[in-house]
Amino acid sequence: MESTRVDRWLWAVRLTKTRTDAAAACRGGHVRVNGKPAKPATTVTPGDEVKARVGTTTRVVEVVRVIQKRVGAPDAVTCYIDRTPKPPPEALIPVATRDRGTGRPTKRDRRVLDKFRGGNR
Repeated sequence: MESTRVDRWLWAVRLTKTRTDAAAACRGGHVRVNGKPAKPATTVTPGDEVKARVGTTTRVVEVVRVIQKRVGAPDAVTCYIDRTPKPPPEALIPVATRDRGTGRPTKRDRRVLDKFRGGNR
């Protein structure tokens, strides 16, 4: 077996939870094989680069071995080389954030924010 469908391979190596999710990602334009948009039936072979947006992260992997059946996690990791770039470092300066849905800041909150920002507003 030298090639398989990209949706089946994504599911088999555990990059997506279900094959349906893999096919939906392909149809939604979230999967690219060798830089080209991939349909669910696009074939992958060893040496191909697969870029898939899974959830909020974009995974970039190189196909090492083609499998069609879902295998355990330790075996699945041997089927690809993860080339995903590291996420950018978090901001070194703390950023003041408010919880969503708390409404407008009170007068006291505004004073604390202004003091934090270093302004005399």
